[in-house]
Amino acid sequence: MAAGPTHELQRFKAEFFKALAHPLRIRILEILRSGDHSVQELQAALHVDQSAVSQQLAVLRGKHVVAARKEGTTVRYTIRDGAVGELLDVARRIFNNHLVGTRTMLRELQREARRPGRR
Repeated sequence: MAAGPTHELQRFKAEFFKALAHPLRIRILEILRSGDHSVQELQAALHVDQSAVSQQLAVLRGKHVVAARKEGTTVRYTIRDGAVGELLDVARRIFNNHLVGTRTMLRELQREARRPGRR
């Protein structure tokens, strides 16, 4: 069975989200939201090895999430599409909503545990 256009689109979407599926890559993108940065600047902000930053930038670059440009001897990285920042904001709202629900359930469990006649 041949892969149709819908299947290819789903694969593209999955690969895009895989590119975001690493804590260090998310942290890099959150920093790049404020503007372009070099590997050294990212390394200093993240407190990780230069090789780790470079490796994660290579993944993001390979999936066209970030772009690189030479500035003298320094390579500066930037988010290719500002909508990535919007996506991070939406994800944060989803996670916050989930945590609010979890906190509500925890409070209910605690109230239930304090009820008289509880075994």
